[in-house]
Amino acid sequence: MAIDYNKHYQTCVEAVKSEGRYRVFANLERKAGDFPRAIYRPKDGEARDVTIWCNNDYLGMGQHPKIIAAAREALENSGAGAGGTRNISGTTRYVVELEESVADLHEKEAGLVMSSGYVANEGALGTLGKLLPDCAVFSDELNHASMIHGIKDSKCEKFIYRHNDLEHLESLLKSVDIKRPKIIAFESVYSMDGDISPIKEVADLAEKYNALTYLDEVHAVGVYGSRGGGVAQERGIMDRIDVIEGTFGKGYGAMGGYIAAKASIVDAVRSYSSSFIFTTALPPVVSAAARAAVEHLKVSGIEREAVRRNVTLLKGMLDDAGLPYMKGDSHIVPLIVGEPTCCKDLCDILMNEYNIYVQPINYPTVPKGTERLRLTATAAHSIDDVKFLAETLQDLWFNHHALSAVA
Repeated sequence: MAIDYNKHYQTCVEAVKSEGRYRVFANLERKAGDFPRAIYRPKDGEARDVTIWCNNDYLGMGQHPKIIAAAREALENSGAGAGGTRNISGTTRYVVELEESVADLHEKEAGLVMSSGYVANEGALGTLGKLLPDCAVFSDELNHASMIHGIKDSKCEKFIYRHNDLEHLESLLKSVDIKRPKIIAFESVYSMDGDISPIKEVADLAEKYNALTYLDEVHAVGVYGSRGGGVAQERGIMDRIDVIEGTFGKGYGAMGGYIAAKASIVDAVRSYSSSFIFTTALPPVVSAAARAAVEHLKVSGIEREAVRRNVTLLKGMLDDAGLPYMKGDSHIVPLIVGEPTCCKDLCDILMNEYNIYVQPINYPTVPKGTERLRLTATAAHSIDDVKFLAETLQDLWFNHHALSAVA
C-alpha cells in the first residue's frame, strides 16, 4: 500500500503537539526607535503593543540611528541584493570593509564573512577538521547545533567532554597521541544556560596538548570586552584563541556570521568550504549595517553598561522573589519551569494578559524536565520594564492556579 505522505507528516506534527512542545510563531512588527516594543498581530483579534523579552538584539543596535543610516546609504548606493555568490558575482566593498573591521576587532590577520553564524560554524569547523590529516575534535557537550553539524561534516573522530569540565577534557586529550592534529571547539557564552566557559584554562590545555582552539563568541560579541570583542577580549586572552567565530545577528543587530584568524586559516576556509563558496553573499545593506554596528561598539560602552544594569536588576529581583533561574555569569537569564505544557501556558498568559512576549524553550533545544523561559534584559529595556516583568512573574508563579503546582 502506498504511503500517504500528508498523513504521515501530520502524524509527526501531532506527536510534537502531544508533548506540549509545538511552536507557534508570533506575528511581530518591531518599531524602530521604540524597541523593545513591537506590534503584535494575532490571527484573531486586534493588533496591540507588546514588550519583547526574548530577543538577541542585546544592545538595541538594530534600531540605532547610525546603523539605520548606514543601511539606507548602502541600499541607495548599491540596491537590495548581492547578485550571487562572491566567487561568481564579486565581493562588494561593504563586505571587504566588514571583514577588515572584524579582523581588527579580534586583533587577527584576517576575517571571513558568511551568511549566518550557523553557516560560519558549519563551514569553518567542517573545513578545518577535514583539511587536517587524522584530526581529532574535542567538543563541549552543550555546543550549538551548528558546531555539531560542522564537526560531523569534517568526518573527524569526535570526543565530547562534559560541559565546562576541564578534568574530563584533559583526560580525553591525554588519550590521543600528542602529535595528532586536534581542535578544541567550545563557546564563550552558552545561551540556554547563561554560563561562561573557562576560556583561559581551555587555552592552557590546548597549548599543553598541541590543539587548535576554536571559540564561538556569537552571544558575546558586542556585549563583552572593551571594544565589543567578546569574553576572550574582556579576559585579555584573544591572542591565545586560534579561530574566533561570531555573528552580526545578535549584539550587532544585523545579520550574518564570520570567523577571524590567521590569514592562512581564513584563506583555507574561503577556498574549501562549500557553505561559503555556494552561498549568496550578504547584500550591501546588511554588510553596511553590520560594519556600522561593529565600529560603533568599538568606541561606545554606553550600551554594554545599560545591559549590565538591567541584568543585575532583573537577577536581583528574581533572587528576592525566590524564582528558580540558572545563575550563570552572563547577561542571559534562564528561568526554569521544568514542564513543557506549563512553560507554554506561562508564555501565553504573559502575552495575552500582560503584553509580555517571551517564547518557551522546550525539548529538543533543552533536555526534558528543564523547560524554561530564556529572558534577555537588553540595553533598550527601561528600569520600569524590568520591574514590571519581575513583579509579574512573581505574581503568576505563586498565585496563578495553572502555575502554582509547578512552583
